[in-house]
Amino acid sequence: MDYVDDFLYDGIYAFMGEDGKPVLQYVWGKFWVNNHAHVLCGKNGISTEHLLLHLKGCNIAPFVNGAVQPKLNQGNMNRIPFMLPPPEIGQAFAKTIEPLFAQIRANTEQSRTLATLRDTLLPKLLSGEVVTI
Repeated sequence: MDYVDDFLYDGIYAFMGEDGKPVLQYVWGKFWVNNHAHVLCGKNGISTEHLLLHLKGCNIAPFVNGAVQPKLNQGNMNRIPFMLPPPEIGQAFAKTIEPLFAQIRANTEQSRTLATLRDTLLPKLLSGEVVTI
């Protein structure tokens, strides 16, 4: 096994796995992704969050093919229907949901920070290295 110490993307995206039962993830920040995921970003007045919510509500089973290894290739993924709203509706929806997703990102970052702090302090507390008063 090897590791990656660089990034390909920096921003807010949705990932959709292409192998097996496709998994959808909301990601942000600097990251690297292998060639087994589709990296999605909103465009034409559609926010990434709008795209993510739409895909979460879709039945993508008809777009997955492959007899031995199920796969969602790019051609089939691009066939998933999406009703493009007028620009003013798309912008209004983005304005409504973006603060909610900003809070999701902030809460997730805080949770990660707290988990790291817990994982650092708990062994020290249990070993007696750090004593509470």
